[in-house]
Amino acid sequence: MTKLLYQTDSYLMETPAEIQVVDKENQRVILDQTIFFPGGGGQQIDTGSLSIGDKTFPVLRAQKGPEGIWHILDTPGGELPEIGSQVTISLNWERRYQNMRTHTAMHILCGVIFRDFGALVTGGDMEPLKGRMDFEFEALTKDLVAIIEQAVNKEVSAAREVKVQILPRNIAFQIPDLIRTKINLLPPGINEVRTIEIVGLDLQADGGTHVHNTAEVGVMRIPDYKSKGKINKRIYVELEP
Repeated sequence: MTKLLYQTDSYLMETPAEIQVVDKENQRVILDQTIFFPGGGGQQIDTGSLSIGDKTFPVLRAQKGPEGIWHILDTPGGELPEIGSQVTISLNWERRYQNMRTHTAMHILCGVIFRDFGALVTGGDMEPLKGRMDFEFEALTKDLVAIIEQAVNKEVSAAREVKVQILPRNIAFQIPDLIRTKINLLPPGINEVRTIEIVGLDLQADGGTHVHNTAEVGVMRIPDYKSKGKINKRIYVELEP
């Protein structure tokens, strides 16, 4: 299985790795360790490159599989590195950092709404510097959205620390309100649970990448909101570049 370096260090931009599996038909490889996030929880995939000697292969995307994390390569002519090759993998850092800021922004929004209104998340999605989340609200007004926008930016300005922990499942599930989504999306067979804590605001299970401090998120705007059902309201968020 691939060691997931991004789970404990989201700021690691480059690392050596060893190729363990090669799939020539699908132009992909599995490494012993990776900094590439394969997508999930609404967060998009990382892109970047894999280098060996004087050759560099663009990494189009990472993809989770039962064997580990597949790295799908752009390989003109179909040439792939061999098993056992020592390589260097590098992230498209601008994209990764924008994803980190956006994901932490979504947790700030979720934390504020859960704290102030007790509403659970019913869905969400994000891309670099913008995203949306759906909540169990019966009513959402322009004035209330303005209050929420002010509250989330107060949490950004508070420069709250963002902490990562990987806990045994039985200990993690003793944490109250660990799951903030309407449906528990954690696979039943996992033995460890990764948690993200915005100290003093939010603590929940999460597998994505985040910044170290809410101040890094920058100003959060809520440009729009919509009703998606009787008790389902959608809030859109945008960040400054």
